[in-house]
Amino acid sequence: MIAYVDMFSGISGDMTLGALIDLGVPVDWLKEELSRVLKGFRLKTSIVYKHHLKATDLIVDVNDEEESSRNYKDIKALIKNSSLPEKVKENSLLAFKKIARAESKIHGTDMETVHFHEIGGIDSIVDIIGSFLAVEYLGIKKVYASPVPLGSGFVMCSHGKIPVPVPATVAILKGIPVNSSDAKTEIVTPTGAAIITTLASSFGDLPEMIIQKVGYGSGKRDTGSSLPNLLRIILGEKRADQKGKVTAVQKQVIHIVKTNVDDMNPEILGFLMETLFENKALDVCYVPVQMKKNRPGTQIEVICRKEDLDNIVHIILTQTTSIGVRYHECERSFLLREKAFVKTLYGKLQVKKITNPDDSIRFVPEYDVAKKIAIEKKISLKEVYSQILSDANPLGQPLDRD
Repeated sequence: MIAYVDMFSGISGDMTLGALIDLGVPVDWLKEELSRVLKGFRLKTSIVYKHHLKATDLIVDVNDEEESSRNYKDIKALIKNSSLPEKVKENSLLAFKKIARAESKIHGTDMETVHFHEIGGIDSIVDIIGSFLAVEYLGIKKVYASPVPLGSGFVMCSHGKIPVPVPATVAILKGIPVNSSDAKTEIVTPTGAAIITTLASSFGDLPEMIIQKVGYGSGKRDTGSSLPNLLRIILGEKRADQKGKVTAVQKQVIHIVKTNVDDMNPEILGFLMETLFENKALDVCYVPVQMKKNRPGTQIEVICRKEDLDNIVHIILTQTTSIGVRYHECERSFLLREKAFVKTLYGKLQVKKITNPDDSIRFVPEYDVAKKIAIEKKISLKEVYSQILSDANPLGQPLDRD
């Protein structure tokens, strides 16, 4: 099962959990699971309509005598000492770590003792942990998301009046594609930002999928936008072939970036390639070209995702002598690939596991892994490659070596 989180009007914790409940997560089950961690709260849901779209509005009703806020150390202990599923613990800890890191940097305080005000309350803890519990309940294995729209204006918080998007949200969204909106207030909260950056594997267009359900979660604010204050989550399966299997040939929209240089020290090209790969380039290649005035040059070609395009262009213009780049969007088809481990004569090693169009499996040794063994054993690289491949059986399962 995969999900696409469509943030056309932003995201918050209650909107996320509301949309997941709208997809079929039972409120009673959610309350029971959350009781492993917290006491003193009730979950209430109601059906609302915004622009004639039906959605679930979630309210976390907290007892007055309950503690209103906690620091990061308290929340971390609360989660670690609970009986929550391990994946839920892992995601919850990561989300709160993102918030704590942002808050500590903004306020110049120690991360362990940074005090959450709005985010340390029971309602926000319920939103974060509850969202990860709901994802597990629905059997969602991978999450995709749209770029994140941001509001404008100012909001009041415990520290006074601050600009939108609030500093913590901006810090958490570092490296994530965002865009502007016509909303006149906050539409992405730190809680929402932490949840989606923890869950989503990529940000962009709707992936190829077979849609099964759609859930809407309602926000509370009047955002001043022309769009309804809703979060939409689309649930479905990966596109399958006629036999009902997930096809090995995948499709993806990518960008190709090109530029030509003929006046640069070629040693810089090595550093440039390393830098581009470190910044999420999917592929980089250099092609010899003959340029104006018959000068030999190099064409730099980079493949990247849409959300990484601006950063890739910036790196090329900063690190090379180029004064301009060309880029265009196109589709690529590629085979399913994943990391796998095989037991070999040299121990347990990481390889690429590739599914062919006929569903057969083949392995490709990782160059850096094979290179290290070749140097340590003082043998040829091709001998290491051959040994790794022979130690993986045709079914793609590692062979045991006693």
